[in-house]
Amino acid sequence: MSGTTTAGPGAPGIVCAFAVTRTPPDAAALAAARGHEEGGPLRLVPAGGLCLVVQDVPAALFDQEALTERLNRPGDLERCARAHHRGVEAAAGRGPVVPLPMATLYRGDPTAAQAVTDRREALEALLDRLRDRTEWAVKVHAAEAPREPAAEAGAQAGAGAGAGGRAYLSRVSARRRDRQGAHDRALAEAEAVDAELRRYAVAATRHRPQSERLTGHRAPQLLNVAYLVEDARRAAFTGALARIAAARRPAVRIDASGPWIPYSFARWDEDPRFGPEAPAAPDREEVRS
Repeated sequence: MSGTTTAGPGAPGIVCAFAVTRTPPDAAALAAARGHEEGGPLRLVPAGGLCLVVQDVPAALFDQEALTERLNRPGDLERCARAHHRGVEAAAGRGPVVPLPMATLYRGDPTAAQAVTDRREALEALLDRLRDRTEWAVKVHAAEAPREPAAEAGAQAGAGAGAGGRAYLSRVSARRRDRQGAHDRALAEAEAVDAELRRYAVAATRHRPQSERLTGHRAPQLLNVAYLVEDARRAAFTGALARIAAARRPAVRIDASGPWIPYSFARWDEDPRFGPEAPAAPDREEVRS
């Protein structure tokens, strides 16, 4: 961890770092941006030809014990995630950025700058890779099947092994085959969507599908994919999305959103050499297509 101004005289405070860039954002825009509500203004820390966008934050709320407690509360976790995203957006005003994991903290500017300097080669390579590229998120769900009538099973429960019972078991087996067939068709359509969109992307990465509790849909999420798209090919990519949305794909529903800062392709925390593990980037609002 590291920081700058919140402790007693001569003692370092805690610095929260949002992103690394080689193109410092406009000073006025940076001053107008908000990070964590409890912290000071966003500012820059030079780091060997690169710079960090950081914010001084109070140790009482951001030391390890306090932060762990806060991030276990859903409301506080959401506020921290949104604050982090605002800081990353502010850093991206003039060029590519490498977003840092949420709650990347240092004890003082020198420690923060040294962490970047030690990783300069990898960070420079990431900035080169992300220049003039953005991220698009596509989530494919199975189409929601109509609810089955409530307990035909109860109506047949007393049928035993007679003709009524055999007919009921036959219907249950047929419904099971139908559900499996529908799932297989949905998976095939989802894979076709992914294959088509990859034609227009520089790279793609699959995230773990989200649970029904998070998505709010009864039908399962089949694919959760991020695409890295050249700005020069954005029209081609969005055109492909439009064609996919217009095509009749009865087995799936597709949600797409973008363009975003390419969090999914700048995760230095996925490499054990690059910093601590941390929560993933915040979810973003989806635009249904």
